[in-house]
Amino acid sequence: MTESTNNTATQDQLQEMIAETDSGARNPTGAVSKKILFWVPLLWTIFQLWYASPLPFIFNILVLNDTEARAIHLAFAVFLSFTAYPTLKSSPRDYIPLQDWAVALLGAFCAAYLFLFYEGLANRPGDPIPMDLVVAVIGLIILLESTRRALGPPLMVVATVFIIYTFAGPHMPEVIAHKGASLVKGMTHYWLTTEGVYGVALGVSTGMVFMFVLFGALLESAGAGNYFIRVAFAGLGHLRGGPAKAAVVSSGLTGLVSGSSIANVVTTGTFTIPLMKKVGFSPEKAGAVEVACSTNGQLMPPVMGAAAFLMVEYVGISYIEVIKHAFLPAIISYIALVYIVHLEACKMGLKRMKKPVTKTMAQKLLSSVFTFLFIIILGGVTYYGLGWIKTVAGGATLYVVTVLLMVAYLFLLWYACKVPELDQSTDIKELPELGPTAQAGYYFLLPIVVLMWCLTVERLSPALSAYWATMLLIIIVITQRPLKGIFRKMQGDDFTVKHGFSDLIDGMVNGARNMIGIGVATAAAGIVVGTVTLTGIGLVMTEFVEFISGGNLVLILLFTAVISLILGMGLPTTANYIVVSTLMAPVIVSLGAENGLIVPLIAVHLFVFYFGILADDTPPVGLAAFAAAGISGGDPIRTGIQGFTYDIRTAVLPFIFIFNTELLMIGVANWFHLIFVIVIAILAMLVFAAGTQGFFVTKSRMWETAALIIVALILFRPGLVWDKFFPPLVEKPAAEMSAMVKDLEPGSQLRLMLKGEKMDGSEFTKTIMLPVGDEKTAKERLTGIGFETRDEDGKILIDNVVFSSAAEKAGVDFDQEILNIQVPSKRLPKQLMFIPAVLLLALVWYIQTGRKKKLVAAAAT
Repeated sequence: MTESTNNTATQDQLQEMIAETDSGARNPTGAVSKKILFWVPLLWTIFQLWYASPLPFIFNILVLNDTEARAIHLAFAVFLSFTAYPTLKSSPRDYIPLQDWAVALLGAFCAAYLFLFYEGLANRPGDPIPMDLVVAVIGLIILLESTRRALGPPLMVVATVFIIYTFAGPHMPEVIAHKGASLVKGMTHYWLTTEGVYGVALGVSTGMVFMFVLFGALLESAGAGNYFIRVAFAGLGHLRGGPAKAAVVSSGLTGLVSGSSIANVVTTGTFTIPLMKKVGFSPEKAGAVEVACSTNGQLMPPVMGAAAFLMVEYVGISYIEVIKHAFLPAIISYIALVYIVHLEACKMGLKRMKKPVTKTMAQKLLSSVFTFLFIIILGGVTYYGLGWIKTVAGGATLYVVTVLLMVAYLFLLWYACKVPELDQSTDIKELPELGPTAQAGYYFLLPIVVLMWCLTVERLSPALSAYWATMLLIIIVITQRPLKGIFRKMQGDDFTVKHGFSDLIDGMVNGARNMIGIGVATAAAGIVVGTVTLTGIGLVMTEFVEFISGGNLVLILLFTAVISLILGMGLPTTANYIVVSTLMAPVIVSLGAENGLIVPLIAVHLFVFYFGILADDTPPVGLAAFAAAGISGGDPIRTGIQGFTYDIRTAVLPFIFIFNTELLMIGVANWFHLIFVIVIAILAMLVFAAGTQGFFVTKSRMWETAALIIVALILFRPGLVWDKFFPPLVEKPAAEMSAMVKDLEPGSQLRLMLKGEKMDGSEFTKTIMLPVGDEKTAKERLTGIGFETRDEDGKILIDNVVFSSAAEKAGVDFDQEILNIQVPSKRLPKQLMFIPAVLLLALVWYIQTGRKKKLVAAAAT
């Protein structure tokens, strides 16, 4: 009885932690307050669905521009932050005090001011009336307080520091001083334009993030979260350390449902952690495995964390491009975590959980082949079949595809009813069978298929893609229960349309409440972005970081990683990403160029994104580790430290893909090259995991650990050694540029080293790459790139730069000198370094295998 009570108390505490960080800690008992916290989130969701849909344009009703929509979005978020979150931990949670109602309404008015008085503000740009300034000042103060309530003090403090910096610029230390800003200029910039609070970050929250969070909430409401966990256990639970491996896979799948690492820990951890302890994992290691895979859930495409949607705007690429670049690092990180779990199980000599049905090797092989073929056939039918329908049906394609989707849904739901309903309990006493478990929820995959089809094939916007996937999901949530009642020939409350609508409303309300923190975080982070654009602190940061790092790119990357980890201890991933990427991304790209390294902007943004996520399990503040420790009964600090040791593989990846962009699928020429990169990357990550865990075939000795890490680094970046002996580039005189540009293949890159002067008169050099077009003459090609040159005393200088051209965007400026042209040298491929690396790996494997045989023989005697 006591144990049961303790477990219940623990669950209550965990749910309270999720509420405090994600959806609001208040649960008022009064009828009015309860209805407000129900209807306002529901209205917010309905508004977002309307805004994301094509309906406003079809009916020409309530057509909102981006700024108006952002204002309404923020008004909902601010109102709910004061009504759903108490002022202090000691404040009442069972009712909403009068002052909170007053401030919530005032904050909502200030946030919606741009919508309510849009026409008047548009007619007086840069010339605010006193009312505008009063609203801006009050709105800014209320936004800071709502941020503190929803997310804690750190982001509020960071935003406040940046506001102070804006107005106290002349009084700052000389190295960061600026001329400052007046109250009119500052408030206009922060609140009355789209340069500050209502900037890109809040726009992404309004247009994209809400729809994906709602999509995840409805998936959970439909029962997909439980389905993913059961399937992971059915497929992997029988392996050595199976529950831990299932935790990795189920957390990756649950990443589709939850964008919060804490909610992910609690959702999957209640299943996985007790089972990991049951098979022999210590409480700290069981919690650490769950923490490591749950924090990485935001890395997994296609539905990544909110920061991934911000990359679309900040980097200027499509969401599909973000997914493409993020895919390989995320996959190899998860594969390595499964391997780490396997190594831990081997270290401890853990037993396997009993499998309900044992297959022969021939049956396993046949089953794998059929599964693989089924996936290929299904993919081919989906891609080419729907493509054929578009050709034949033309304008009627939408209706034809809708009918086919409904048929597929009905068939898969009927097929699911041929097996028992999935167990809803968190105590898995015996492993379920994989076939029936998977069969019970295939129809959950249909909305994900629609999402990916809209994103990748139809090339719709992320928001519209999520809208259509959500529409299908709404139909599933409403109809699955009554249809199951028909197919199973059962009756009762569980099989009514009313119960389906109840699930839908719950999902819609939960989705909106999960957005409160993201909404105010993106708005508050806009203060930081606004300060950068208003004061020019970005240039100051470049000089400051260059000074303290001595221009060393690796030190700059380490500095950025530490900043991300420190800020991430208090800031949510989204806000952390906005702050650090705004300040540091241009610095890394600029100083990389000065070091002769072309760093793609997406690589830098993913670098910041990764370390922002890792902060969730970084002691002493890692909330995900506290949530896991609450379930496991282990020490939260030791759980966080152990989780971070598992996440070293994720921490090293960003440093690798900055220098080896093939991991981001940049510069991959063909399918053979892609497969080769994937195989080598997976092998490198597994070897690195074995090296950092001190265990390969058996426990590693010091020199073996060092050898494994060296092998991993060579596999990840073969040029690290090869380039020392065979330089990858040859410098050609700038005078030969015309002849070389003419001979370049269209679409190839012209790599130049430039020398110029900074604003303070100091000289700099940097390397840039510019795309070459298909023009016929060298002069036309240079004009197409965006610049002209002149010869002055034997020096080739930039004479003219075309506005908004590739050259102008790359930082080419008038009077810069072209020092040289860098062309690839004719050398043996750097991949030859893989041969000695693999031989060294084989040597370690051979030695450890022999040692293990001796240990087994000694133990037997």
